[in-house]
Amino acid sequence: MDRRTFLACAAGGTAALSGCTLPASQPTTTGDGTPGDTPDDTPTDGDGPRGVGLETLATGLRAPLDVVFAGGRRYVAEQPGVVRVHESGGLRETPLLDLRDAVTAGGEKGLLGVALHPDFPDDRRLFVRYSAPPRAGTPDGYSHTFVLASFAVTADGRTADPDSERTILEIPEPQGNHNAGSLAFGPDGYLYVGVGDGGAGGDRGTGHVDDWYDAVPGGNGQDVTENLLGSVLRIDVDGGDPYAVPDSNPLVGREGLDEQYAWGFRNPWRFSFDREALYVADVGQSAYEEVSRVERGGNYGWNVKEGTHCYGADDCPDTAPVRGGEPLRDPVVEYPHSGGGVSGVSVIGGYVYRGSALSGLGGDYVFGDLNAGGRLFAATPADEGLWPTHVVPITEGGGKLDRLLSFGRGPDGDLYVLGLGSEGDGGLHRIVPA
Repeated sequence: MDRRTFLACAAGGTAALSGCTLPASQPTTTGDGTPGDTPDDTPTDGDGPRGVGLETLATGLRAPLDVVFAGGRRYVAEQPGVVRVHESGGLRETPLLDLRDAVTAGGEKGLLGVALHPDFPDDRRLFVRYSAPPRAGTPDGYSHTFVLASFAVTADGRTADPDSERTILEIPEPQGNHNAGSLAFGPDGYLYVGVGDGGAGGDRGTGHVDDWYDAVPGGNGQDVTENLLGSVLRIDVDGGDPYAVPDSNPLVGREGLDEQYAWGFRNPWRFSFDREALYVADVGQSAYEEVSRVERGGNYGWNVKEGTHCYGADDCPDTAPVRGGEPLRDPVVEYPHSGGGVSGVSVIGGYVYRGSALSGLGGDYVFGDLNAGGRLFAATPADEGLWPTHVVPITEGGGKLDRLLSFGRGPDGDLYVLGLGSEGDGGLHRIVPA
């Protein structure tokens, strides 16, 4: 089942979820990215597997897709358009922000990402990324409008003024899927924004432009001049009205749209920073999922490649004949849609673990797949090639996470997961020692 089908089920509630099935295979990926023969490749700590447990903090959430942290509170974004407040006493009945009248939700549309200004609470802006009905400037026949906006949070941190909305960026979305949605402030203080390729399949069809690669028609991932789709953007929300473009963005003064920081993505569903490093998980088309360590001006291959493999052709180049011959960069993590241990249907990007409780995962990139099935994945950094990746079994509380939707990392380095239980109930859980 692809992400479009799944999120349509998630937004529809428990009844819809009961009709959604996922593959049951749980392969393992070896260091060269090939499927292992058995799940026996799972590393061990001492005499047992490097398993973890889940501590449930909140339930009753509707398709929770993002979480951010401030002042002992957790702000959880639900796909239908609500930002909830979780604090020491549990979930507050009154939400921080209710955008359901403005958001078009369902499928892969909805409230998809949130971020707090890095100077919060001195600068009390909450940034949100949501899908809206077509706005002025969206071509006829397009699905909806991508909206990036900010809201002012009150001094007590419990409500946001709905009348304080300030639209920062709008992007016409031709299709209903591949909307990405991640927001994150980097260590440079700039806001990074993930944008999918515009939907449909193979980065082609309505709203997908021609590019330099003739073997596969389309698409937006390999074009940097016509639109902002298929890219990670970087903007300065403090330097202009509604934003400024950093002078150090790679296309400033060159051919292309200045907001773009990196391109060649299909559907970058969740990215995160670890110190100076940016990790972007990009959902695959039909065979491979991938995570890349993204650099300024990098081209990450879609739709010429899916992971390290040629897409839609028997042979493909490793270099794009544009902008001086830029290389198509390979991911650091790749796994297949079928096989033994690490496999799945749709990658869910996570974080490098910097906490103290899970010593066996220190420095590993912890992530997962929509088809969680009571397990997570961890990749150990390597100097070159694909990183060795293994299953992290959830040995206590795995049933709470039937389907994984997103991750969060708290100020102390602890990792959190957002997902759905077997009955479709959305929850926020902290990853703890088993």
